[in-house]
Amino acid sequence: MSAVSEQPWPRIAVVGAGAVGGYFGGMLARAGAPVLMIGRPAFVDAVKGNGLFLDTLQFKETVKVEASTQLKDARDAEVVLFCVKTTDNAAAARELASVISPTALVVSMQNGVDNAEQIQAASGIHALPSVVYIGAFVPQPGSVKHGGRGDLVFGPENEQTKRLAALFTRAGVPVRLSSNIQGDLWSKFLANCALNAISALGRTRYGQIAADAEAWKSVEQAIAEVLAVAKASAVDLGSLAQLSEASAMARKIATQLPEAYSSTAQDLMRGKRTEIDSLNGYIARRGAALGVPTPVNHALYTLVKLVEVSAKSAASAAY
Repeated sequence: MSAVSEQPWPRIAVVGAGAVGGYFGGMLARAGAPVLMIGRPAFVDAVKGNGLFLDTLQFKETVKVEASTQLKDARDAEVVLFCVKTTDNAAAARELASVISPTALVVSMQNGVDNAEQIQAASGIHALPSVVYIGAFVPQPGSVKHGGRGDLVFGPENEQTKRLAALFTRAGVPVRLSSNIQGDLWSKFLANCALNAISALGRTRYGQIAADAEAWKSVEQAIAEVLAVAKASAVDLGSLAQLSEASAMARKIATQLPEAYSSTAQDLMRGKRTEIDSLNGYIARRGAALGVPTPVNHALYTLVKLVEVSAKSAASAAY
């Protein structure tokens, strides 16, 4: 047994135990880490009664985790996986800051490119950004269905990110350390802006989008605008700054997760608020501030917001 594997696990809290937090927190718990998951009452009741069920491509297993609806119960955590919806960043970060130790390591595992900045502005917490690649959803409370990938990117390389990488590697999660974490965040963000809203509005799986020539034209138009905003923002995307390379990257993700619906699509189908403000909405706002036209991203953002309102109105009428 290696020296690393003999080290005691830190106490880990997952704030926002959905598909992402459930999967990665579950993987850590499966490897032996003490994990507390903060989630909604239905999730907590299910986990307390039956454990957390991981239905992955490699195994199906129930793992033991602690669960609570109260964020204050994360007070003893040494590592916090911050997985709330971006719309809840400020409120969750302020509450978290009031309970955790100043030495706790907080890592943002969310969609978007400015979550760490939002968290710090709201609470003073210096969260580490990460890039999350996974196809997963929650079929029922207390269960996570894994459909593809499941790897992480941290950066820049320092003692904190190396510590995180060691934890997840020990749990069987592939990790890469990046010397250009902002570029990596934007690379994932680019794919989210290209695919999420189209999957949501069309109620379409990624594989269907990749196979439809007309849909892919819209994908590439959205990508071109994101690239223009990234350039104006001085973001180093490397080879992905070229439309052909960026399109190939988005297609690769879509074909790696052909049966997956985007997280935005999953939210709309459940009548939940989406993170579109942090995706295509961010590009529309940033483009306007920089004088970069973003008509496709603005249209995708606006349409998703309209569907959100319609879904909320329908739910209220039904009630």
